Amino acid sequence: MVLAYSGGLDTSVCVKWLQEKYALDVVTLTLDLGQRDDLEEVARRSALIGSKNHHTLDVKEEFVSDYVFRAIRANAMYEGKYPLSTALGRPLIAKKLVEVAEEEGATAVAHGCTGKGNDQVRIDVTARALNPSLKVIAPVREWNMSRDQEIAYAADHGIPIKASKSIYSVDQNLWGRSVESGPLERPDQEPLPEAFEWVTLPEDAPDAPGYLDLEFEAGLPVRAGGREMSPLELISHVNHVAGSHGVGVIDHMEDRLVGIKSREVYECPAACAIIEAHRDLEKLVLTRHELDFKAQVEREWAWLVYSGLWLEPLRSELDHFIEATQERVTGKVRLKLYKGGMRVVGRSSAKSIYRLDLSTYNGDTTFDQRNALGFIELWGLQSRVASNLAARAKGRSRNGRQREKAKEAE
Repeated sequence: MVLAYSGGLDTSVCVKWLQEKYALDVVTLTLDLGQRDDLEEVARRSALIGSKNHHTLDVKEEFVSDYVFRAIRANAMYEGKYPLSTALGRPLIAKKLVEVAEEEGATAVAHGCTGKGNDQVRIDVTARALNPSLKVIAPVREWNMSRDQEIAYAADHGIPIKASKSIYSVDQNLWGRSVESGPLERPDQEPLPEAFEWVTLPEDAPDAPGYLDLEFEAGLPVRAGGREMSPLELISHVNHVAGSHGVGVIDHMEDRLVGIKSREVYECPAACAIIEAHRDLEKLVLTRHELDFKAQVEREWAWLVYSGLWLEPLRSELDHFIEATQERVTGKVRLKLYKGGMRVVGRSSAKSIYRLDLSTYNGDTTFDQRNALGFIELWGLQSRVASNLAARAKGRSRNGRQREKAKEAE
């Protein structure tokens, strides 16, 4: 079987546990999604534990082009706050698990997700859709061991585990970093400073504001600070610039797919900045009707991805609509960053629907204000008629009650 292997405690114990329970060779697979781990050390640890083979795949470019770019165009924010950083990586992990399993002639794939989270659904559903003949195994759902029991199991089986002083459970890729566990499980407590790595806390951010210019072509970021960059370089640059000004911390109560309400903390400086700029540029170039309908599509798109339905036909069908709207989303946006705050302070596009000659209050405007009278007359026509009818009905009802009272008095 092929195991998605991070090199941490859970998946390291998984190797031995799977060998013992299923009597199958275990091949490990690690994807480089920009998580900043020592992948050579991860491969070495896999070999020490006893895996038959190990694959390390650099999928950063595929992750950006096929997943992150779609999320940018969709302004993807689950429940209006979470830019789906971890959720976007899971279908890619499942895809590569299946590909390596087919290459290795495996009969099953496995992962280290728990039964409480969303990731088990994302990987299970995607892997089964791609290859129904493969069995999907999630040892953590089966063994029901506590962390202390896992550590004891590792010691008993000579499993080298990565020493960690962190009290947090962390998952990260180039689009964001999620932090869970420890003190964060108490939603009334402010996260401690040591929970963060990517973002400078606002109180420690520069006293002078910073500016970030982002340029888009057909809905995708291509330049930052006036310099053309590769997608990976641009995301890394924006992560650094926005994060250094305290931008990108997300702390919210999230509704998990499995029914649990969870306090989630994320660091997503690039995701927050790029999506904010992209959404603002759309408001400059798209019509009101396009924006209203696209907002509905965006909510559904984010929900499908969050809930593990990347391969649901509706998701790709929504992509076709989104892509059609992006043909005109080309232009430049300026963000002002200051101590955790971010706002758009300028935008421009050759395809802008905004026209100064129509909007200006100066005397040289081309807008004839006399046209507004006829518009108002027609715009409120039905509402006015309905209101008058209601008023007359109310008057008749009041007069009737007054006549009845008069009769009673007689």
